[in-house]
Amino acid sequence: MQISPDVLFSVAGFPVTNTVITTLITDVVIITLVILATKKVSLKPQGTQNAIETIIDYFRETTESIAGSRASFIYPWVVSFFLFIIISNLIAQIPGFESIRFHVSSGDHGVPLLRAATSDLNLTLALAVASVVTTHFLSIKHTGIKGYLTRFISFKMFPVFLFVGILEFVNELAKFISFSFRLFGNIFAGEKVMATMYGICSFGLPLPFIGLELMVALIQAIVFAMLTMAFMHIMTDKSH
Repeated sequence: MQISPDVLFSVAGFPVTNTVITTLITDVVIITLVILATKKVSLKPQGTQNAIETIIDYFRETTESIAGSRASFIYPWVVSFFLFIIISNLIAQIPGFESIRFHVSSGDHGVPLLRAATSDLNLTLALAVASVVTTHFLSIKHTGIKGYLTRFISFKMFPVFLFVGILEFVNELAKFISFSFRLFGNIFAGEKVMATMYGICSFGLPLPFIGLELMVALIQAIVFAMLTMAFMHIMTDKSH
């Protein structure tokens, strides 16, 4: 399995890869869940509404216990990241997910029509950029431009705080790498393991590894969401 996704076709010069197709499917699933959860809202939630509310309540209560009143604008981002990542990861665990082939040209053996969206470094990097940029935007909005800049530039106790500010700036840049490569590495490695297991034996042998990958899919979604919550809490705190 190659690291880069396979290009299936192009639309107006834009290459459409198998990970893009999976991303679109993930979007459709999320929109469908939202419609089902809000179609018949009741005081005693059942089915899809109950499942969605359970997830939202968990992240809201967790965020409130950490960020207090700031949870009102932090937890929607946390829930959004979690739902997108967990659903895209779980879709990739459906048996036969990569068995459907797309023939780019006549005579070839075809490439997988679908591939785990988060096994594409482009997507995980985009998620990292969205998380970090949103965190800094919220920091400026809720602490003010002066409070935001003093996190990185301060001449108090010169040069100690200035050096600490430089380290903080480097830390912010490192978030792009840690966010994107952690998610990409775990999902891509899981795909390699599952491809090997299915190649050895299509029945029986892959079952325990499917269970392991389901756990990894959940853990990675929670880690990304929780780290986003922690960073947003830190960057919007005025008491630094």
